[in-house]
Amino acid sequence: MDQGDRKAVDSASLAGPARVVPAQVPGMNGLLGLAVGVVVIAGLFFAKDVLIPITLAILLSFVLSPVVAALRHARLPKGLAVMISVLAALGLLGGVGTLVGMQVASLADDAPGYLRTIDDKVASAKGFAADRVAFFAQDKAPPPRAAAGPPQSNVERVLASRSREPVPVRVTDREPDAFTVAGQVLGPVVGPFETFVIVLVVAIFILMQKEDLRDRMIRLFGSSDLHRTTLAMDDAGARLSKYFLSQLAVNTSFGIVIGTGLWAIGVPVPALWGILAGILRFVPYVGALLGAALPLALAAGVDPGWTMVIEVAVLFAVVEPLIGYVVEPLLYGHSTGLSPLSVILAAVFWTWIWGPVGLVLSMPLTLCLVVLGRHVPALEFLDILLGDRPALTPVESFYQRMLAADPEEALEQAELLLKDRSLASYYDEVALGGLKLAAEDARRGVVDRAGAERIVHAMSTVVDELSEQDDGLLAAAPVAKTLNPMPAADTTGMVVPASGTTQAPDDWRESHAVTCIAGRGVLDDAVTAMLAQLLARRGFGTRRIPHAAVARDAVQRVDYSGTRMICLSYLEIGGSPSHLRYLVRRLRREAPGAHILVGLWPQGEAALSDEQIQRVLGADSYVGSLASAVDVVTDIATAPDISQAA
Repeated sequence: MDQGDRKAVDSASLAGPARVVPAQVPGMNGLLGLAVGVVVIAGLFFAKDVLIPITLAILLSFVLSPVVAALRHARLPKGLAVMISVLAALGLLGGVGTLVGMQVASLADDAPGYLRTIDDKVASAKGFAADRVAFFAQDKAPPPRAAAGPPQSNVERVLASRSREPVPVRVTDREPDAFTVAGQVLGPVVGPFETFVIVLVVAIFILMQKEDLRDRMIRLFGSSDLHRTTLAMDDAGARLSKYFLSQLAVNTSFGIVIGTGLWAIGVPVPALWGILAGILRFVPYVGALLGAALPLALAAGVDPGWTMVIEVAVLFAVVEPLIGYVVEPLLYGHSTGLSPLSVILAAVFWTWIWGPVGLVLSMPLTLCLVVLGRHVPALEFLDILLGDRPALTPVESFYQRMLAADPEEALEQAELLLKDRSLASYYDEVALGGLKLAAEDARRGVVDRAGAERIVHAMSTVVDELSEQDDGLLAAAPVAKTLNPMPAADTTGMVVPASGTTQAPDDWRESHAVTCIAGRGVLDDAVTAMLAQLLARRGFGTRRIPHAAVARDAVQRVDYSGTRMICLSYLEIGGSPSHLRYLVRRLRREAPGAHILVGLWPQGEAALSDEQIQRVLGADSYVGSLASAVDVVTDIATAPDISQAA
């Protein structure tokens, strides 16, 4: 008996307990990163009076950058292009501010009447609710209280009879001087004006020094690789500018449509509500709802009935989905690059840090962080935490589901991936890649034998569920199951392809025409199941044989009568192992007319390219992917000489 056949498992780590590396205590780098994060958050909070204008200036420069670039292409000097862009923005903001002021002034005159109408509706609603409550609770009403009697004591009678006339009191203050009046009038204006001036000045300098700032950022983050860093910075700037400008255009259009609709409905000051709706739409998810709240309240105050309220609600309910699900995807794609949860958390965080301004700026700020995370290696964690790209690759996700014994989620992933690839490609690229990760963990001792068996069981469930999967390349139609007289071998009843793919000849459809034998590793059984299924989809009669059934000391020998092809699957092997060479020799003696194919699934296996190793092993064909194995079996089955020999 050779040394290879005495072992039940290819890797000694599968037979022994897992050697899991214990968790480590966070080192100095982790503590330093935590301290830096706390300092940054504290700085954002306490320096918001300075950082908010600078942030607004940076975002304004992103919006105006495409305009400046267009003017530069028109042969205008940089300074003139920047000034024209800034003046145009100032004119637009001034016009919007003037319009808002006029609308607010006109609304103030009629506000008391609207409030009375709203109070009447609220009182009517309360009365209706009270009547309903009284109707249902009339049987439980307590008996009326007796009227209070007259005062009993002389003092009470005197006090009750004495009339109480109010005593007039007048409080006078000093007349405020001119400076006090000026401070009260200009105080609410000075703060916003200071912020506006800072934003304007910083934005102008950013636009004027754009290239110099870019070079400084390149030197700061990636001077060792100027080419890649320059491409990353230019790509990030272009993407951010395009997104901000597109978002501004979409929200402006939303405000115009809402304002026009409110004007047609008859809501007072529709321009004010259109501008407010466009601004609030920068707030993710709830911005449109916030923008609809005040117009709905005003409609309730204008119309004694409920018709106008319903019309305003229908307007927002129609326009917002139309903009969000039709216009925005056509303009800049289906995704902003942010995960839904990160958008909500970012809105909460920036509102806590910077108040209402942070709520409006939460989406652009978070998007800037994600873009930096995608291009700056040191900030990659931002893209992982906030971005919408999957945190795990399909291979890693598949392996994680197998470790968790959750084949249902793996099947959901498979259904998505099979929309644009064949089943063989899915097995090669995803499932086989996940099993390779499992084999590597088993070699390191992280996965023990019991864990490997759980992975194989979950993988078998996935393979069984995908047996009738129509991947668009192999249209499936059921055929009869193959039979296997040996209790140790597993048969695979699969499907046969429709026309358009090479099918197995009639004499290869018989049971046992192709025998798939698993290697010595526990995980090799899963690969054998995938290969047998792919061959059966081509119409081949297949059966699966475990490695224990072909060992030298097996109690019951395998019957190879009618076998035309033997496929061996090895997920973990190296060099020129003697056990594989001896197994091929035994198969030659027991099935002399069968073609022997060896599938070596590890990436870059030497036996796939080294002809000397192939001669030593003694097999007829060697493949490194399941798709190649299916092609080799099909070519051999349809070859004229093989068919005639059969």
